[in-house]
Amino acid sequence: MISKSTAVFLLFIAHSFAQTPLSSVPPARLAHLRHGVNLSAWFGGVWDPKGYTKEHFDTWTTSSDIALIKSAGFDHVRLPINPQPMMDAMRRGAGTEYYGYLDAAVKMILDAGLAVELDMHPDSDFKAKLSQDDFVERYADYWRGLAQHYSSWDSERVFFEILNEPEMRDPYRWYGVETKLAAAIRQAAPTHTIIAPGARWDDDDDLVFLEPLRDPNVIYVFHFYEPHIFTHQGATWGAFYWHWLHGLHYPSSPENAGQVATELPEAPLRLYVIRYGQDHWDADRIDTEISQAADWAKKNGVPLICNEFGVYRRGVDQGRIYGADPEDRARWLKDVRTSLERHNIGWAMWDYSDNFGVASKQDGNAVFDESVVKALGLKMP
Repeated sequence: MISKSTAVFLLFIAHSFAQTPLSSVPPARLAHLRHGVNLSAWFGGVWDPKGYTKEHFDTWTTSSDIALIKSAGFDHVRLPINPQPMMDAMRRGAGTEYYGYLDAAVKMILDAGLAVELDMHPDSDFKAKLSQDDFVERYADYWRGLAQHYSSWDSERVFFEILNEPEMRDPYRWYGVETKLAAAIRQAAPTHTIIAPGARWDDDDDLVFLEPLRDPNVIYVFHFYEPHIFTHQGATWGAFYWHWLHGLHYPSSPENAGQVATELPEAPLRLYVIRYGQDHWDADRIDTEISQAADWAKKNGVPLICNEFGVYRRGVDQGRIYGADPEDRARWLKDVRTSLERHNIGWAMWDYSDNFGVASKQDGNAVFDESVVKALGLKMP
């Protein structure tokens, strides 16, 4: 005989499970998201001082780029979009012009036979405003309008990604915000598939904390750059000490890490590097991380993709060498890609031709890095 309070609790648990939907994402849609690449700095993260202009939209990524991407065996692209310029344009009555640029880009991608993830990719200041309820309402209205605009476009190949790396420290609040944003999208686009991230930086540990939304037509996503001390060595953003790093190899070894550590100015920084060497980062270590995300998806009965992973590539800036050794970079990319495919997780590399790129632009023409293309299991055009 159980008590009344226990019975009520068990009824609540049963009801909760009953309300949890099984995935209804068509397998054909997931098949479009197997091997992708990010088109950064076109509609989101623009570094061009001229900003979001017609000239930029027309020249940054062209039909030749899209054809080259298709010819290598990529099946989709992730299109980062900064929503703030669009929201500003709508406020001043110029939304039609901005939509025209975006429509042309999406049409060009679809006409090439590729699928596209419309990824909302604002800067950190924008995301910080989501701590305010009124701004969440504004962003939901924006998403409702965008989803309505594309609701008549090919639902098999156009996907809506709620927000890139929310940077929200409170994962409980993010779940509430994401639920509201997903509802706004669903209201305007009943049949399109939504892509939902975890809180903060959408790492694998953010993903496994997330509760699935009460919507069966959702794909869940995580990003993978572990360990950042290798993938971001030499970077001048993020953790300050990264810019000191040079010469860290992958797989990691105590000997190499110990040598690099001697070049760092402070004891805590040296300790971070020593730990990298002792942690033995290799293919098995990477697979251990990714398998946790795969297990979460399997347990919850939901589809999963990884639409960012990559390594800062080698370069020289005013005599300072930055980025990973090209052979180490290719080895890491291959190990991550292989693990993702082993767990049946579709992927999109970061990125196409920027500082993590699979290609470089020379006189406006893109040239693929053969070692990276091979690491991704694809073919040189």
